[in-house]
Amino acid sequence: MDTDGWLMVDDKIIRFFRRHHVLTIATSAGNEPWCANCFYVYLPERNALVFTTDNKTRHGQEFRLNNLVAGSVVLETKVIGRIRGIQFQAIVSEPGGDIMDEARRAYLKRFPVAMLVETHLWLADLVYIKMTDNRFGFGKKLIWEEGTGRRAQGTGQRAQRNGQTTEFEDFLP
Repeated sequence: MDTDGWLMVDDKIIRFFRRHHVLTIATSAGNEPWCANCFYVYLPERNALVFTTDNKTRHGQEFRLNNLVAGSVVLETKVIGRIRGIQFQAIVSEPGGDIMDEARRAYLKRFPVAMLVETHLWLADLVYIKMTDNRFGFGKKLIWEEGTGRRAQGTGQRAQRNGQTTEFEDFLP
């Protein structure tokens, strides 16, 4: 499926994002790394994550200094064959206008209790996604990449348009 000229993210990735609700987001400013956990909702039409955090938090302040972030969403399990998770890179911004309305509606639908408190929403536009799902076979990765100059390496299924790539990657230790 095609939306505004970019290849839709693989359904497996979309389903995984939709089934979970906590992300870990990592920032870096002044050569100091930091990470935080936040509730999120996924907007598949925008390939973006909406989350809330106060401006006064360390990561909230660091978004303004360096808006390129990394993060993950994982399924916690002790069974190696069931390990699943996503690692991502994104560009964080404060949504405005129609995007803010869409983000707020989606976030409050997923987390209605957020209506009771003041929330500061952020949008993480995904530029790189690597999904590990050992149910596909040990070490198999599903890659989606926005046109950032990076190249996904590997073999298997592949689709590309305007620099976006979806591909299974063989894991090499």
